[in-house]
Amino acid sequence: MPWISDICLKGCENGRVKGDYQELVDEISALLGVPATLENRDFGLVAFGAHDSDDDTAMDPVRTRSILTRRSTPAVRAWFENFGITRATGPVRIPAAPEAGVYRGRICLPVRHRGVVLGYVWLLDADPGPTDQQLDAAMDVAARIGALLSDEARAGTDLSREFGAVLTAGRGWQRDMAVAALAEALGPDAEGLHTVVCVTPWPDDPPSVRTVPSAAALSGAPFPGGAGAPALAALVRLRSHDVLDPALTAADRLRGSAGPGATAGIAVPRRGLAELADAWHEASAAARAAAAEKRFGPVAEWSAIGPYRLLTALARDTQPDHTVRPLLAPAQRDLARTAEVFLDCAGQASRTAGELGIHRQTLYYRLSRVQQLTGLDLNDGEDRLLLHMALKAARL
Repeated sequence: MPWISDICLKGCENGRVKGDYQELVDEISALLGVPATLENRDFGLVAFGAHDSDDDTAMDPVRTRSILTRRSTPAVRAWFENFGITRATGPVRIPAAPEAGVYRGRICLPVRHRGVVLGYVWLLDADPGPTDQQLDAAMDVAARIGALLSDEARAGTDLSREFGAVLTAGRGWQRDMAVAALAEALGPDAEGLHTVVCVTPWPDDPPSVRTVPSAAALSGAPFPGGAGAPALAALVRLRSHDVLDPALTAADRLRGSAGPGATAGIAVPRRGLAELADAWHEASAAARAAAAEKRFGPVAEWSAIGPYRLLTALARDTQPDHTVRPLLAPAQRDLARTAEVFLDCAGQASRTAGELGIHRQTLYYRLSRVQQLTGLDLNDGEDRLLLHMALKAARL
């Protein structure tokens, strides 16, 4: 998946942008008298200051690996994040931990822009360390780095990381931060009208957003509830609540890339980004309904899937009601189909027989067998409702 940090790093390796970051890192090094290292928020190396010290502990394994491989390990990342650097707004001091390869304490300067953390400046701590005034001056430079990272991110990324984070974050401050990051990356477009499209099953990483008309972001995302086939989420810009053509076009193009059998769902349009997680639930539910009911076509809108709006909210491991289970056996497929069409036709015998292409006496015989197998009375409204919903849910 093309994470935003990877794209930033590639941009940093060439031309003016690389020079800007290096100059700012060197400025911090000069202010504090120690070498500084700049990493993006995924701990990918962006720039580092020169090291001319005879102190071997300055080049401990963590710093050496970061410079040589341009990335820190997940274990190192988890160690440092444990000190709250993702939420900090000022310098964070982190003690040495030889067992983790950190022979020298660190000072972390969070690089933020408009409340969103975009990276970290790392400094080796010393005794005595930098003064508060020096650290304040260094934080001012870190803010300039944050503005530069933000500008570059908005100009050169498909926002898959930010979009995916919004869809998967838990409720509370995690989702608020994810929404803020996506809003920052989208800029003025964030308050516009959008819908979410779900395509499933999705075989590979998301394509470039530039290949999908009207898409603002693409991201591989798990189905709500953590189960189901892999899916692709697309954030699509709209001009009107009533005109879903951009979403339909995006869905068709993405389904073509997903391969035979893929279905798509489209959520109700919304302004802003605060309800994107709800929109993802709707889009994924509509895609499941499209797979279950051919009458919806390969692309289904949440507003058009009727009872499936409720049925898709059930837990995926919900077992069929015990009264209906005998009817769901493979040997009873014709009976189950007969019962479902009968209920779809509001209990109209002649219409049901015509739909199934059978004689009415055959229909009556099958319906009597359905009642014998399930113990349900098809003349009772609640029994009909139970049977109808159980048969529909079985399709999911």
